[in-house]
Amino acid sequence: MSFQSVLPRRFLHRALIVVVAVLAAAAGALALGEHHLKNPLLRTLTARSGREIRIDGAFEAHLLSSHPRLIADKLFIGNPQWLPPGVTAEIGRVSIFLQWQLSLFPLRIRRLEIEGARLHLVREADGRANWHLHEEGPGNGPPLVRSLYMPDAQVELHDERRHLQFSGTVSAYDADTGAPSPALRIEGEGQLNGRKASFDISADPLAQARRDRPYHFSGRATSGTTQVTGHGFLERPFDFRAQRATFAATGPDMKDLYYLIGLNLPDTGPFHLSANLVRQNQHFEFKDLAAAFGSSALHGAFTVDSTASRTQVEGELSAERLRLADFGTRAAGRAPLEPSEPVRRLPDTPLPLNALRRTEAKVKFRAEELDLGSQTLRAVAAAVSIHHGALAVEHFSASLARGSLSGSFRLNAASAVPEGELTLSIADLQLEDLKTQEDHPSPIAGLLNGRAQLKADGRSLHELAAAANGTISAAITQGELRASLAEAASLDLTGALGALRKNHKETDIRCGVASMDVNEGTVTAHTLVLDTDDALIVGSGTVRLDSETLDLTLRGRPKHPGLALRSEVVVRGDLTHPQVHLSAGPLAAQTAAAVALGLVLTPVASVLAFVNPGLTHNADCSSLLAQARADQPEQARVPVSH
Repeated sequence: MSFQSVLPRRFLHRALIVVVAVLAAAAGALALGEHHLKNPLLRTLTARSGREIRIDGAFEAHLLSSHPRLIADKLFIGNPQWLPPGVTAEIGRVSIFLQWQLSLFPLRIRRLEIEGARLHLVREADGRANWHLHEEGPGNGPPLVRSLYMPDAQVELHDERRHLQFSGTVSAYDADTGAPSPALRIEGEGQLNGRKASFDISADPLAQARRDRPYHFSGRATSGTTQVTGHGFLERPFDFRAQRATFAATGPDMKDLYYLIGLNLPDTGPFHLSANLVRQNQHFEFKDLAAAFGSSALHGAFTVDSTASRTQVEGELSAERLRLADFGTRAAGRAPLEPSEPVRRLPDTPLPLNALRRTEAKVKFRAEELDLGSQTLRAVAAAVSIHHGALAVEHFSASLARGSLSGSFRLNAASAVPEGELTLSIADLQLEDLKTQEDHPSPIAGLLNGRAQLKADGRSLHELAAAANGTISAAITQGELRASLAEAASLDLTGALGALRKNHKETDIRCGVASMDVNEGTVTAHTLVLDTDDALIVGSGTVRLDSETLDLTLRGRPKHPGLALRSEVVVRGDLTHPQVHLSAGPLAAQTAAAVALGLVLTPVASVLAFVNPGLTHNADCSSLLAQARADQPEQARVPVSH
């Protein structure tokens, strides 16, 4: 990835470099008097440039004069040999005005006039361009020109490397400001990447350009209400391989920058982006990068090296606050206010597979706050790398609800269908600090520890979730089941589950254990137990990641003979707004639950050891472990290691 094309000066490069270079070379040959006839000159230039050059109209050469000049009508310049046959430039008239000087080269170009020009500029994905003088690149640039006049040149640009398509007119001339040495002015308008755009550039006077001093420029490019401005200098005119610049971009949506710079960036709200650029050949260094959009802000620095076939990116990005809600079509105001379908937590947006396949990267990321909507991660850190199409997010860590998250994520985009792998661990997360969708207090308090290991294939985050396979396990200690759980469901769960005593607003959770298998995006709970003061609450059911819906059933097994449990509790619906109600099923389901309890409790010890080996010694889970061992058949009991 490169931001080189952010700066409007790129149009100066593409619109003028090939014409100035080839014509200046021709002028130099003529001025030195190497040949005096039209046809020998054209044969020599064709051989030296590696491309066809011909004059189909009149030709004048006035060299033995105090004001030497060359004039050619209907000039044709073909593509170089390293590209498919084609046309680089067709020019109605070229006038080269020369000036005598005391130097090894006695003639220099005083003024270049290009009229009725049609430029067909092409760059392939490997970087080879028809405006380059050599296959390996542009070299040091064309000879210096003291004055330039090119009105309304028709330009067609197809740049596969920078993902730019331009069709329009470009004018370049010495601005008539009354100054002894007028500044160079370049203006253009047309269709850039399918949208109307315009640009203008102001640069140092050509008459003052020297090989041993920097050449300054500034400019602006506009597409709709999106604008890019920049200023900087070439270390040696007109060698674009060594330059320094500062640029800034503003607009209603960062994705609209595609129409100016060819980069596919995410949708955002109104944004401001700026950075300083230092270029040496194909090595680009971006310093003081700053991007602000919505309530989010990113800062950092990185380098881009395009020397190899794969672009090399290295850098660091940081954010004081980054909001997930500041990304996407809704943030950009492009999504309907009332979507016809439920909004997915995991989007269907295709992953940038082509970019992953052609880029090598090492980027460190940090964020003080990462706002996910209802929850906020703090002290987020991760190392992101891309190698031969494989994306890896390693050393991920964050804090959430006074607990910690850690893990890694890998995505192999080199295969036809990307293969993903996720490992995530949760340690000592305080459930009471988590916010619900409606910002109500959490119905369950306690310390949560968990672990997930998932694998999947897919081209988007939603596809990956819908095809996931693996395991998810969790344990709760030092917890409470709050009365708000019953209030939120508008149910009397005291009788349904035996969870709450009549004279208490909450009951202690001694230990809670959940173990779930994930198969093709369907999460099935085969161990779901809450050990409370009055009852064991067991559950079963599924969560479907494809449709983002759940269907869970909770049943209670009383610990006291006098406690009557009326029914089971069913939780169904979408993950964003689940519906909780009492089942109308017969009480026989309670008997079936009690019979199956031994099977439910059997893997408790192994689940605790998988989540965190220290939990097998936890005092809060000791009674549940004892119950599990008591309910196991004698031959199935496995001792818990200490």
